[in-house]
Amino acid sequence: MKRIIIFLLLVSLAVACGKKSPSVSDAHVKFTTTMGDITVRLSDLTPIHRDNFLQLTQEGYFDGLLFHRVISNFMIQGGDPRTRNISGSEFDAGSEESGDARYWEKIPAEICFPQLYHRRGALAAAREGDGVNPERQSSRTQFYIVWGTTFDNQQMTRMEQHLAMQGVALPSHIRQTYMTEGGTPHLDGQYTVFGEVIEGLDIVGKIQGVATDDMDRPVEDVRILKAERVK
Repeated sequence: MKRIIIFLLLVSLAVACGKKSPSVSDAHVKFTTTMGDITVRLSDLTPIHRDNFLQLTQEGYFDGLLFHRVISNFMIQGGDPRTRNISGSEFDAGSEESGDARYWEKIPAEICFPQLYHRRGALAAAREGDGVNPERQSSRTQFYIVWGTTFDNQQMTRMEQHLAMQGVALPSHIRQTYMTEGGTPHLDGQYTVFGEVIEGLDIVGKIQGVATDDMDRPVEDVRILKAERVK
């Protein structure tokens, strides 16, 4: 009961993003997967997402889940409790059945752009679309890690024009990052980024390149064996 009360209090908070550079969090989480280890650092600029992710990690929530949605040159997605005891070929993203109530829970958006953005390796929260979720609240459990692609100057200019229509302006250093390192800039200002990969980006690259079916499910399961806080 105490844990539930604390969580509800956190959800009720309105968090404003600071104007300084992203703070370096002491919170690091390592995913041991069937394809290798990935370590992420959680941002202190997104305290609700940070604390929620740590709580789920501590409870062993992510252990055994699949990366159930993988799109080459875009991202890898996990955190759906419906994938715990099945193979990827059995997973139906349209199914509403879940024995874990947290699957239905949402937490407030903490969109801290431009401090946190969708560069390659960014850790972000999945969510329902604007049509049913105009406040852009995040799924409490589902997350994705960005891979994306790199952009040339002409492509980046077109992307900036697209973002400008949504009220998003890219600072010059972020523009350069997308051109040299890659990412998914079209998601900036739309989804909450709350961390980044600090070790194992090559593993993310391998996972995003696996063969998938027409539902974006890996043909061979990619599973999170264990998630643990390592710092």
